[in-house]
Amino acid sequence: MKRLIVLFAFAAVFAGCRRTDIRDFTIAIPDMMPQHEQQIKAALAPYGGVVKTSYKFDHQAKTLFLQFDSMQIAKKNIEMAIAETGLAANGVTPASVGK
Repeated sequence: MKRLIVLFAFAAVFAGCRRTDIRDFTIAIPDMMPQHEQQIKAALAPYGGVVKTSYKFDHQAKTLFLQFDSMQIAKKNIEMAIAETGLAANGVTPASVGK
């Protein structure tokens, strides 16, 4: 009986563990122009948690929509990577990341 309880407890722990958590993220980039698309994609390329096929640039609204896995990367890391290209992202400025 004791083994059965341990087995169920072990199974419950692993059944509840998340491996991925894909989330939507809209980023305001006030100075974004069409020529910045490749620069932004290159800045985000090293990050495994960003879903590369999800990019949707809206140049009129000055926003970028993407999806990311919150188990691998945080929103702030994405904003900082964009800010390192010289563009403000959701209020994270190039100056705040040392650029």
